[in-house]
Amino acid sequence: MSTTQSPRSDTRARILDVALELFAAQGYEKTSLREIADRLGVTKAALYYHFKTKDDIVRGIVRSMAAPIDEAIAFGEGKPWSPELRDELVRRFAAGMVERAPLLRFFHENQPALRESEAGLEFKDRMVAMIRLVHGPDATFHDRLRATMALFSINSTLFLLKQDAGEACSPAGAEPRARTLEEAMAAALEVALEIAARIEPATVQA
Repeated sequence: MSTTQSPRSDTRARILDVALELFAAQGYEKTSLREIADRLGVTKAALYYHFKTKDDIVRGIVRSMAAPIDEAIAFGEGKPWSPELRDELVRRFAAGMVERAPLLRFFHENQPALRESEAGLEFKDRMVAMIRLVHGPDATFHDRLRATMALFSINSTLFLLKQDAGEACSPAGAEPRARTLEEAMAAALEVALEIAARIEPATVQA
């Protein structure tokens, strides 16, 4: 069976790529369907064939680019909690976010518009599911907070990397700053694992 994409699926993928680029660069609310169509070199009617609204496009972006999170959730569901599972989930989440950095940047730059959108709520549900798997059963509030902070330390990396890029070099004697996405994500994973290491549900401790 051929794995070549159909023209329709290829066009959908191009729309999602271009829309994500425009949304991240100038904001969700400031980007029109006309601009997306113009960037693609197609008519609005052709765009409507695939996506009727901007919300439809955002849902497509989330569903196509959040696959690593879904895979990590599927990996963890049904398995008994253990420190090894906890750390593996954090590693898989971090690896997925490296691959999906544009999605993270998109959410960081467009939080007000997306917070209560269907796509935003879908992404929130994914994060809640990941957090629950990381902290395990019967977790205390502190462990739930640690699981949340572990994952969000990875999600926050792009914000810090962007901030560093706009500032001067580190002062003499200071630790060198991450200059690439890979360096930043490696640091984020280290911090996330340090936080997660303090999580151990009471049912496991007993």
